[in-house]
Amino acid sequence: MPKSDTKKVDLKVVPPTQLIDETEVDICPKCFGTGMEYVDAAGGVRVCTCRKRGEHGANLVRAQIPRRYESCHFENYKPVNTSQTAAKQIASRFALEYPAVEKGLLFMGTVGVGKTHLAVSILKGLTERGINCLFYEFATLLKEIQDSYNPNTQTSEMRVLGPVLRAEVLVLDELGATKPTDWVRDTLGNIINTRYNDRKMTIFTTNYLDVRPTDREETLEDRIGVRTRSRIFEMCRNVEMIGPDHRRS
Repeated sequence: MPKSDTKKVDLKVVPPTQLIDETEVDICPKCFGTGMEYVDAAGGVRVCTCRKRGEHGANLVRAQIPRRYESCHFENYKPVNTSQTAAKQIASRFALEYPAVEKGLLFMGTVGVGKTHLAVSILKGLTERGINCLFYEFATLLKEIQDSYNPNTQTSEMRVLGPVLRAEVLVLDELGATKPTDWVRDTLGNIINTRYNDRKMTIFTTNYLDVRPTDREETLEDRIGVRTRSRIFEMCRNVEMIGPDHRRS
């Protein structure tokens, strides 16, 4: 009988950890991809920090914070006077104590004093806790609503407005920056009244003050109307900030 050509093969047991090319898959050393990490010998577990980072990243994406503000945090906001120091304290306390807060915030002041920086810092702190937040520059929001408008139906318009109305915490940046037409005031009034009735927290920033700086300059009330300004008085705590434009320094 001819000899078989079959060769003897040495079978080696490959450890499970070697079945995956570690250069291709980045596995968390704490939870090994399960999303839960052990915290004690008795079998206690908790959500792994890697999963929390992933969820926070997703929450930040949903919040739509512009790339120009990605580096804004409480830690790198450097106040230059008492009004800015007080504003930072109020903002950080809001982020820490939410939802045990009674009102939203209205950051008022000249350009470049850090109003948006603090508002974004609040959103980042809240998204770390899984809270549904949203950022919109007011002029951008109006443009998106106008672009989506269909004269025969409000469906397209509500695709833009829906997230704004439903967000648990909304930052509406640069309030009053758009020319105050009847349509602008009606749209803003709708947003504010809906969020007020639903007890949703709103944070505003604006370059306009309540006191007219000069005879030729406008107040916030001039820009958004008497009724809307009155509603915001009820919804928000005023946080006035003064100082030089940090962009010129």
